[in-house]
Amino acid sequence: MATLLIKNATVLVTMDEDRTEIHDGALFARDGWVEQVGPTDTLPKEADEILDLTDHLVLPGLINTHHHFYQTLTRAVPAAQDADLFHWLKTHYPIWAGLLPEDIQISTKLALAELALSGCTTASDHLYIFPNGCRLDDEIDAARELGVRLHASRGSMSLGESQGGLPPDSVVENEADILEDTRRVIETYHDPQPGAMTQIVVAPCSPFSVTPDLMRQSAALARSYDVPLHTHLAETLDEETFCLEQFGHRPLAYAEELDWSGEDVWFAHAVHINPEEVGRMANTGIGVAHCPSSNMRLASGIAPIRRYLAAGVKVGLGVDGSASNDGSHLLAEARQAMLISRVGAVTAPELDGQGGLLTARQALEMATRGGAAVLGREDIGSLEPGKCADFIAIDLNRVEFAGGLHDPVASVVFCASVPVDFNYVHGNPVVVEGRLVTSDLAGLIEAHNQSADRLVNGG
Repeated sequence: MATLLIKNATVLVTMDEDRTEIHDGALFARDGWVEQVGPTDTLPKEADEILDLTDHLVLPGLINTHHHFYQTLTRAVPAAQDADLFHWLKTHYPIWAGLLPEDIQISTKLALAELALSGCTTASDHLYIFPNGCRLDDEIDAARELGVRLHASRGSMSLGESQGGLPPDSVVENEADILEDTRRVIETYHDPQPGAMTQIVVAPCSPFSVTPDLMRQSAALARSYDVPLHTHLAETLDEETFCLEQFGHRPLAYAEELDWSGEDVWFAHAVHINPEEVGRMANTGIGVAHCPSSNMRLASGIAPIRRYLAAGVKVGLGVDGSASNDGSHLLAEARQAMLISRVGAVTAPELDGQGGLLTARQALEMATRGGAAVLGREDIGSLEPGKCADFIAIDLNRVEFAGGLHDPVASVVFCASVPVDFNYVHGNPVVVEGRLVTSDLAGLIEAHNQSADRLVNGG
């Protein structure tokens, strides 16, 4: 049995029920599971691996609840730099139609490398376009090499332009094929056990890219296997107009009519949700992946996060696609969440007028406990006995935190976002002393840039 001891942390944030913060903190784990946490002088002195984290802040591993890994290949495309969501998508669909299986693999590795260096230990990805023989398997295989926990969403698009949808017909799939392949990946890859490194999510893309029938059948399929459901919802006012014109309902009511409601459902964005709808989401247990950078980048709006939290809605953070955010830095996303909520408190108090200003610790909680709740995981999101040994550590002796060590926990959110120095997933190192140890990062970047050039420029 392999044991691991981390000791002498300036502060170890457990994110347990009491939100305990331990000064001179330590953690002892065995075979990837936390056995003890407490002050350094109260824990065992010996272990197979010992990390002295003097002058470091230790946090539970951060959890990313919404992403599109393949979009790392199309960051800052000139024609889409100043577009709203619908125009942004229409610009990118023809580019993404050229994706090859090796593009899915290399972009998965690059996105997870970037996430891991920013503190992410669990990532949920939404892959919904499968041209040229691409499969969800390509992403799953690549993620296993990087060593980060993956919730792989089998996304889909079936409503092409000829049927009134947004995507071109060339990138949509047959619905029978979608459901058959979704069943296949669940049976092949989904691991329901505690500590699972791979889980499958059923995830039709959005109200404007799939049919109501596929939404309803996807919900039934997911529940027959006890796997969760995920989709984009209420991201923009354009989507709201589309749902009202096509289905006669606002986005949330449309989803509810199709059986998309309950503890096993979470929506990406959920920006344009009114106070009455917030209450419905809280009552039925629907979760939210809050993606502040993407919402700002695409001028989508400010999600009512303080109202969600006050009502008891589960909220996690998502960096979203790296073409609608242009980055995959999860700690930076926590900072953005705090800051944009404070703007919303002033500019849209009628929509998000609950409670005081969002705090740094609340932002970190969304990135840890909140993300675990959204994904339906009880084994991650905090550092306490019986949980997975997923933790990150940040060296506080750096220029970004100079003068901010009165409160190290708040400083990692308020001050400039930095890469993490250590990232361990289930007790295994992914980042050590600021270096990714599960992949050759320089070679990965070079290969990724070659794929991106070919895809965007025909290079």
